[in-house]
This record gives sequence, C-alpha cells and structure tokens, in this order.
Amino acid sequence: MEGVYANVKNDKSSDLAFSRNQRGQRSKERRFYGAIVLCLVLLNIFQLARLITLGVHYRDSSHRLAAELSAVKANLTECLNVSDHGVSSITAERDLLNACLIAKTEELNRIQTLSKQRQRSKERRFYGAIVLCLVLLNIFQLAGLITLGVHCRDSSHCLAAELSAVKANLTECLNVSDHGVSSITVERDLLNARLITKTEELNRLQSCPNKKTCQRGWRIFSCSCYFISSVSGSWETGRDDCRAKGADLVVIDSDEEQTFVSGLTQQSAWIGLNDREREGTWKRIDDSPLIKTHWAKNQPDNGGGDPQWGEEDCAHVRNYENTLWSDLSCSASLHWICEKIP
Repeated sequence: MEGVYANVKNDKSSDLAFSRNQRGQRSKERRFYGAIVLCLVLLNIFQLARLITLGVHYRDSSHRLAAELSAVKANLTECLNVSDHGVSSITAERDLLNACLIAKTEELNRIQTLSKQRQRSKERRFYGAIVLCLVLLNIFQLAGLITLGVHCRDSSHCLAAELSAVKANLTECLNVSDHGVSSITVERDLLNARLITKTEELNRLQSCPNKKTCQRGWRIFSCSCYFISSVSGSWETGRDDCRAKGADLVVIDSDEEQTFVSGLTQQSAWIGLNDREREGTWKRIDDSPLIKTHWAKNQPDNGGGDPQWGEEDCAHVRNYENTLWSDLSCSASLHWICEKIP
C-alpha cells in the first residue's frame, strides 16, 4: 500500500510539473506573437506616416508648381528632370513597399501554419484577423502610392506637352519676327535705292547749265541730249558711233527716263547695258550701280538655252511690251540710242 501511495504522489507531482510547463510555453508563445503584431503595427504606422508625409509633400509641391507656372515655362527642361526623378523615387518606394508586402505575406503564411495547432484556435482567429487587416492596409497604401505615381507621371506628360506648345509658339513668333524683319529690310533697301536715284537725279539737275540746248537732230530730257540712229548695226558699232559724237549708249536711271526713251522710237535699239564680263551680272557702261531695271517678262533669258540664238550679252529696248528691256546677241543688227550732257 505504501508503494502504491508513493506512486500516486509521484504521478501527481509529474502532472503538476507538466501543467506548469504547458502554461510557461503558452506564455512564451503569446509574448512572441504579441511582439510580431507590435512590429507589424509599428511598421504600418511608419509606412502610414511616410505616406502622409509624401502626400503632404506632393500637395505642397503641387501648390508651388501652380504658383510658379511662369517659372516652370521658362525652365521646363529642369522641371521635367525633377519630375522624372520624383517618379523614379516613387517607383523605388513602390518596389520597397512591394518587398515589404512580400515579407509580410511570408510572415502571414508562417503565422497561419503555426495557428493550425488545435490549442491555438481562438488566438489563431484573432491574429489572423489582425494580419488580414494589416495586409489590407498595406494593399490600400500600395494602391495609394501607385495612384500617386500615375498622377505624377501624367503631370510630367502634361508639362512636356506644354513645353512643346511653348516651343512651337516661340518658333512661330520667331518666324513671324524674322519675316517682318526681312520685309522691313527689303523695304528699307528699296527706299534707299530710290533715295540714291533721286539724289543722283537732283545732282544732275543742279549741275545742269541754265541754258540747256542740244544739237540739231538730238532731243533733250532732264540734263541730257538723246539721239536715235537712222541705221542699224552691232552693239559695239552703235557704241563707237555714239563715242564719235561725244556721247555713249544711253544709260537709263529712272522710270521717267525709261518713259522718255520709250517714246523716242518704235524700233528696237541698243542701250548701254551688258553682261559680257560675267554671265548674269549686268553692268552699265558708266560703271554706275544698277538699281532700277525695266526688264520685260521672263527677261533676261540668255537665249533660253537655244543654240541658234547664241550668247545674249547685250541689252536693248524692244519695240513692243512698252519698250521694256531684253537681252540679245551683241552681234545682232539694231538701231541705237546715244546720250550725252550738253
């Protein structure tokens, strides 16, 4: 009997020790899971603070961008670089959060595996609910970051489109300005040429003698005397004849002189203009600048490339189309008009 009693006492002591060991183990596990939950909560609080800080920073940046729109237009390239850097930062932040989410998912799987123990059914549901809430919160935060990143990307695209529009407007304005400057330059040159012509005409008028007389057979206009030949010959023949008369082939300086010369003859006649030294560079025989011209339509054409006409290097007034100028071979036979100052 004493042996049986001793065995009973030993069994009771063993059960008591086993019960104490079980309670100690459960207490350790609770502290372990509590530490896990606390870490997850602190991590989510940190992420939420980061998200709030990022949202406040983005809101302040948006206000600053709206207030400094004119500065953005002037420095759009720099703003695009900053925006691209912001998108890269948000992408890196998103990748970091995704890595954290993967880590939390693995932690959730481990917790769910541990919670399969029959003695932890209530705690398993409790911790499972907490982990699920944390996962949902992380998913919501990740969705918010993705939305913010997309918005930043769209803002960058809008700024790029606005930069393109500003560049296009500036290019158009520069083209219009260049066209206006070109038009004004052409008008200035034309007015300057007219001023030179009028100045020369004034000088000629001022240098005219009080009594302007011409030889018999000559006609007077302004300060000059003009003679139309009765015979015809080459350009050189006409010039030699004019020089023999103390004159030279006529040099037409103005619209008024062109009108006067047109009324002298109904026949084509040589004038003092040629491009024999350099094709296409027409020079007056007195070396004065060729400012005002009276070429007929499609003239000069140097014979139009037709070999039968040869090189057309001498100018003449035609007997049609208001006696405008045309080019012709210098060896052709025409009348000529001489001019001299009495």
